[in-house]
Amino acid sequence: MKSLAILLPLAAMLAACAPEEQVSGRALFNDYCVSCHGAGGKGDGPAAAGLGKRPADLTGIAARNGGVFPMAKVMSVIDGYTRRGDRSSVMPELGAALQEGPVVLYDSGDGVATPTPANLVALAEYLKGLQR
Repeated sequence: MKSLAILLPLAAMLAACAPEEQVSGRALFNDYCVSCHGAGGKGDGPAAAGLGKRPADLTGIAARNGGVFPMAKVMSVIDGYTRRGDRSSVMPELGAALQEGPVVLYDSGDGVATPTPANLVALAEYLKGLQR
């Protein structure tokens, strides 16, 4: 019985060290973005025609920013933080949906590791990979 009292806390500690389930940026993109931005991210999804404003071509984010992919800005747009109160935006705020799941420490380039939803990071990283 004494050994069981030692083994249970040890097992709990080892379980806490287990790697988190890998988040798929592609799956998140398919779930939340494809209908408007299209499978290739060019703004030509099946729902795009019904919107008052054409969805952004997500393959040109870096090109529109001097060849640099602005990770923090992209995550802020996805989350909806920088668009709050913008009545002209047709893009939904995905912050609440992407907060489910694990949180990771993410440094967007400013030297500060910030607790960030892993789903948000994965989706932004996927968009970074779509750049032409």
